[in-house]
Amino acid sequence: MSKHTTRRRFLVAAGLAGTTLLAGCTGSTGGGNGGTMGTATTEEMTTESTTEQSGSTPTDPESAPRATVDRFSEAAGTLMVRTDENGLPGPDEAVDFDGGPFITQGLGPDGEVVRYYNFDVQATTPAPIYALFREGEDTPVEGQLNVIDVIPGDEGYNDFWHVHKVTVPEDYEANTATSLADIEDAGYEMEATDMLVNCPVVPDGSTASMRYGDEDTGLVEGWYQGMVVSYFQFTEAALTLSGDSVPLSPIYVTFNVNPGEDGGGPPSGFVTEDGSDQTHNVVATLPDDSGYSPLWFVNIYDNADFDAVSDLGSATDAEQLASGAANVNCPIVSVE
Repeated sequence: MSKHTTRRRFLVAAGLAGTTLLAGCTGSTGGGNGGTMGTATTEEMTTESTTEQSGSTPTDPESAPRATVDRFSEAAGTLMVRTDENGLPGPDEAVDFDGGPFITQGLGPDGEVVRYYNFDVQATTPAPIYALFREGEDTPVEGQLNVIDVIPGDEGYNDFWHVHKVTVPEDYEANTATSLADIEDAGYEMEATDMLVNCPVVPDGSTASMRYGDEDTGLVEGWYQGMVVSYFQFTEAALTLSGDSVPLSPIYVTFNVNPGEDGGGPPSGFVTEDGSDQTHNVVATLPDDSGYSPLWFVNIYDNADFDAVSDLGSATDAEQLASGAANVNCPIVSVE
């Protein structure tokens, strides 16, 4: 089993653990037999299953085309949009998320030193991701890549994915379905779970070497409209829908120039301690807390209060300049 497959299976199986996974069809397709599936009906269903897949052959991800991914285009980015001045990576250029503007050192609710990645603004409406299971099985199809239908820059894209379980026939061959269109055309049953996963789609070869705990830091592969894409996976805490939305947790930040002033807000950068990368950005929750979410509800406090802020209490006591300025995907990867 490849590393990609191992990670993909964990992504789905971890969230569906403890859930009873039922086969797609549990009764007769016709009348008679009191609802009991007779021999003729079983043969008929087997024929139908084979017919559904006739003309379709599996695609080897190793030889499939790859989608071009650009997280920093005007269509994809909000705070991180490529310009001649900032030099953010170009389309399909591998990104080192361990440096530059992509990782921040802040503070926890009790003054802990935390580090988190910066994956830009994300909506609270997740995008669907599709995981395929054969009828009667409670683990994903071996070797099958998960399927998505949007990537950065597409309308409706989100780093946060709402997991949908797709039930396929017992004789389904892995990677026969490589797009949402394939799944829909085949008429496979789809079931929305309450599970969310944080999996930013990135150019192949990108790196983000830090994780909270023993998470795998490598890239996972998936299908997007018949093309292969790569994404990170952050599993520092289990995530579930809050209603129909990604849950939020507060973060308090301050900038070198306050918003509303010339050049103020994000373009001016976070205030840091002298000679250090240490900000006084304070997260309200940590991965082991029940209310934790890596989608942060951003509150901005006056930079005049920077020295006085050392934990959540002092951050909330600081003069607040803006509440809910943005929702940003910043998974915590270190707590000291």
